[in-house]
Amino acid sequence: MNLIIPHCYLTGLALGLFTFIIIGILHISVIKIEYYCGSKSWYIFLGLTIISAIISLIIQNFFISSLFGILSFALFWSIFEIFKQTKRVKKGWFPKKNKKKH
Repeated sequence: MNLIIPHCYLTGLALGLFTFIIIGILHISVIKIEYYCGSKSWYIFLGLTIISAIISLIIQNFFISSLFGILSFALFWSIFEIFKQTKRVKKGWFPKKNKKKH
């Protein structure tokens, strides 16, 4: 009985782990970016979505290409979350940034 697990069986598990990490980081990023930049920051996410999608198509390594594909769709979903976050701030669920008076 061989106790060593071939790496091909770990690929799905590793992709799942990285997906979880990417979603967690983007969740926090959406909250912070909306707080400091507002909902107009969706252009940043759109640009990063396009860049990561192109990288996913160019890279020949299956694992890295998959990671960039996952990142691309997670960034795309973050565009919708930016606008939802704006609504959550208006409802008072998250703090609103106070504008400085000069």
